Amino acid sequence: MRDVFATVVVALTPAFTWAAALAPGDAAQTRIGREVRHGLLTLPNYGVFDDLKYRVDGNSVTLLGYVTRPALQDGAERAVKRIEGVEQVKNQIEVLPLSPEDDRIRLGEYKAIYGDPALSRYALQAVPPIHIIVKNGNVTLEGVVATEMDKNLAEVRAKSVHSVFSVTNHLGVEK
Repeated sequence: MRDVFATVVVALTPAFTWAAALAPGDAAQTRIGREVRHGLLTLPNYGVFDDLKYRVDGNSVTLLGYVTRPALQDGAERAVKRIEGVEQVKNQIEVLPLSPEDDRIRLGEYKAIYGDPALSRYALQAVPPIHIIVKNGNVTLEGVVATEMDKNLAEVRAKSVHSVFSVTNHLGVEK
């Protein structure tokens, strides 16, 4: 009988380890999860305004999250389909609508969050861990930060950007 923890939604941020929630002894699923994570993290053009997650259930992978470009959505699916042992890929990644106003908000959010001296260290990583998702003027922060204070500061900075309707903070804190 399959362990109830065999299916897990996994963020691509380093602090969330996908292996912790997998069924013990399921080496194939662990290998697939590791390869999916690597494949998604190394996609060209995957950046701070995109957020990819995935769920592995046996030989099936479900892709979740938000991207700003359709090519990234397609690239994610292609990368996962090439992984040995993956038999089915369900692509539920949402492509965010084109909007000059959302683009302006993205730039403002990036400057407000990563321009803050206390948060600027997060900008030094290849894929910064604070992902800024903007959809129709609404902002969602995804990813992981080191402290609760950083999480709260990122939210305060995100709320300071002009023309933002709402900010939802889904940032996790490293254990």
